[in-house]
Amino acid sequence: MKGLVLVVSVGAALWFLSAGVACAQPFPMIDKLAQRVVEKYQNSSCQRLAEERRQPRQKGEMEQRAIAVLRSDPQMRTEFINRVAAPIANKLFECGLIP
Repeated sequence: MKGLVLVVSVGAALWFLSAGVACAQPFPMIDKLAQRVVEKYQNSSCQRLAEERRQPRQKGEMEQRAIAVLRSDPQMRTEFINRVAAPIANKLFECGLIP
């Protein structure tokens, strides 16, 4: 009986994971973009993040295009923000850059 419960639990977990992957597919560009942004924050030192916040910088062409797409598509923007907000906020909090 315990084996059956385990098989059913694993099967249900796999089904939920596959459903989540299917839901994530509408915005494949967001997957890569969000991953790059999160990795940038996770791999940056607190000192580097603080310096970047103090100095304005020119946005590259690809970054400008990505921002334009996010501004024009509210669903895509929501998906992107949902993916990057928590990791970025946690890093900035750890660094003392937000209260």
